Amino acid sequence: MAYQVSVTPKNWPLHKPFKISRDVHYHSETIICEIADGDIRGRGEAAGVSYEGETLASIQAQIDAVSAQIASGISREDLQSLLPPGGARNAVDCALWDLEAKRSGQTIWEMLGWTPKPVTTVYTVGIAEQDVMQKDAADHSDYPLIKVKVGIGDPLEQIGAINAGAPNAKIVIDANQAWTVADLEKYSEALKGMGVEMIEQPLAKGTDETLRGYDSPLPLCADESCATSADLDKLAGLYSMVNIKLDKTGGLTEALKLVEKAESMGFELMVGNMLGSSLAMAPSFVIAQRCRYVDIDGPLLQSEDCDHAMHYEHGRVEVFVPELWG
Repeated sequence: MAYQVSVTPKNWPLHKPFKISRDVHYHSETIICEIADGDIRGRGEAAGVSYEGETLASIQAQIDAVSAQIASGISREDLQSLLPPGGARNAVDCALWDLEAKRSGQTIWEMLGWTPKPVTTVYTVGIAEQDVMQKDAADHSDYPLIKVKVGIGDPLEQIGAINAGAPNAKIVIDANQAWTVADLEKYSEALKGMGVEMIEQPLAKGTDETLRGYDSPLPLCADESCATSADLDKLAGLYSMVNIKLDKTGGLTEALKLVEKAESMGFELMVGNMLGSSLAMAPSFVIAQRCRYVDIDGPLLQSEDCDHAMHYEHGRVEVFVPELWG
């Protein structure tokens, strides 16, 4: 068995700058890995984990370094030890899933034995001036759930702007590691009263233990602190939810393991994204079938998408077609 492996960088322009607590994005930069077995091709797309130092160049270098092993016909299980969690393994793993589906004539759903259903994704409002955040929320007030980036500025004023723009939307917030327990104590009760349902990654990764004994009025979700199933044990008793992102897990294979272990430990689930096209979102849509909260709005923030794109309408995301992936 011999595969042909190719890696292509892709730059997806965003509609507008997207600001979170640690940086600003103007483009969504991804790597698309294609693995071909003759005329049958599987694809996977990854953005990597920027806060862990990953770049398009580092992802491509990782894949290039093991391309001979991939080309020899590596299995997805063997891949787990060949590459560490991160963008490179995500792109390759998802390409192998897609290739297996295309070769077998089965969809991903038939391979897993699942019956897929449409899901409802959040729409994410980035950090900006209050009037800009209010307008963004108003422009997407048809979305049942809005996710709001916080961590710079007054979150009460920011959520007030969201409430004014989209009064009927439910709200979750993401501090992207910018808060402390003192901030949680200062803001959480008031945010709950303003309709916020959950807080994602309030504290810096590695400081999670300071949550021990803190009685949060709102569910707390680990994002940066939870990459793979190996992280779950240390998060028990600190968070009630974990956010699964395939760039963190290093692909769908480990993401499915994370789902099973997290559910067995009593964690609720969220699925997220690092931006990217519908090709990157499709494997996350698989995980979304098991999640309370779904954040696969990356293509909505971009001014372009790939062929056979996923269909989004008022927050509802339809089951993707096999021509896209899987």
